Amino acid sequence: MQWKLPLLVGLIVLGTHVCSCKFVDIDKNLKDFASAVEYAVFQFNEDQEDEFAYKFLQVHRSQRKRLTFIYLMDLEMGRTVCKKHDEDIDNCPLQEGTEEKMFSLLNSTCVERRW
Repeated sequence: MQWKLPLLVGLIVLGTHVCSCKFVDIDKNLKDFASAVEYAVFQFNEDQEDEFAYKFLQVHRSQRKRLTFIYLMDLEMGRTVCKKHDEDIDNCPLQEGTEEKMFSLLNSTCVERRW
């Protein structure tokens, strides 16, 4: 039984070294990433007290944690003239002359439902 312990410890050390879960750059056009962006924009609008909707403009950073579906993204979003729950916000014009607002969406989680 004593020979199993060093092997187990070796696998744990090797496993944590090989599985370095860093964020790596990914193609911003990947389908899963696009879905995550859509969710992030939706959640951002839901969480804001602002009555106006913000729409997605551009991706500045697109990364994924290795071996997961955890994304790190920097998005540029613009404040529109439409209200939050109006339809077709993507085609809504941006407001002009408003003060620039800085926002952060920290630790938002999406879980796919399985039926």
